[in-house]
Amino acid sequence: MNQQKKIRAVIVDDEELARQVLREFLSSHAEVEITAECANGFEAVKAVAEQKPDLVFLDIQMPKLDGFEVLELIGPGSAVIFVTAYDSYAIKAFEVHAVDYLLKPVGAERFEAALERAKERLGGKLPQQVLPPAELAAAARPPSQYLDRIPVRDGTRVSIIPTAKLDYAEAQDDYVALASEGKKHLKQQTISSLETALDPSRFLRIHRSYIVNLERVARVEPYGKDRHVAVLSNGTQLPVSKTGYTRLRTFLDR
Repeated sequence: MNQQKKIRAVIVDDEELARQVLREFLSSHAEVEITAECANGFEAVKAVAEQKPDLVFLDIQMPKLDGFEVLELIGPGSAVIFVTAYDSYAIKAFEVHAVDYLLKPVGAERFEAALERAKERLGGKLPQQVLPPAELAAAARPPSQYLDRIPVRDGTRVSIIPTAKLDYAEAQDDYVALASEGKKHLKQQTISSLETALDPSRFLRIHRSYIVNLERVARVEPYGKDRHVAVLSNGTQLPVSKTGYTRLRTFLDR
């Protein structure tokens, strides 16, 4: 790695004291330039989108947007070191997919080791993460903890869609279109990974390209030979596959 080129870093933590600790640790590293400090996830997404830093120190427990959601939205362009107080369940995912993780309170020796790993990653000596951000966030989530909201980024703007307000999701290549309150939001994620993150008692894959909120299904109607459509309460019609029809009937007949 060219030692003349500075490593541009962003610190993300809602606690001023935690940001100060990282800032002090970095003060002895002239090769690292702190380009932004963010007190919440919204600020982080905006800063990363605008500045495209090399390295992000990312807190997990934050209001508004947590670290997992920020990770999804900033994409794979920056190396990430997670900072967490107690997310021991996620440590395995961090070890496999992130540069490193730091447990609070962060010690100087452990910090130095994490920063060295980051330099190796940035210098190409460590493998880059291979999972898309949404899949990585899903891998770090505890089993059986389903999404109650979905963050979506459009440029530097972030929208939060409560899953209770999600009507349906439609696959569009490597993206999903999320239909909610008369609008569609595009998110880079496969429909299969979204399916595993949603509560199966509330959301159902009715077609290879569609997941529907069961509360929105008003009725199921035949549509040509051996075909059906799900008619939602707002009048939207979604195709239902043969397998999806069997699943849907099981739910509607309860």
